[in-house]
Amino acid sequence: MARKHSKHGPYEDPESTAEEPVAVVACWLCGRPTGKTIVWHHPVPKSRGGRDVVPMHPICQQTLTANFTNSELQRHAMDVESLLANPAVRKFVDWVANKDPDFTATTTKKQR
Repeated sequence: MARKHSKHGPYEDPESTAEEPVAVVACWLCGRPTGKTIVWHHPVPKSRGGRDVVPMHPICQQTLTANFTNSELQRHAMDVESLLANPAVRKFVDWVANKDPDFTATTTKKQR
């Protein structure tokens, strides 16, 4: 037999709750606003002692891991401009600039 009342309190009316505006976070690599999915990326890999995290699009993080090794990422650290100096990354950022924040696509394999 079903209960008349929930033991955790009444259900809230979804329309009556005032939603706070969600702060739009910019992607660390491309600068576009992030969408529904945010990846918290370690610019200096955790295996190399990195603790800081930055917000990124999943596709931007995939591009970084496809173009740089962990030791290269450690050398670049938090310097976005040195990462953008790589022609493949610059080409990607220019290409993705006008895409939707939730845009996804397959990225190339690691080129080493």
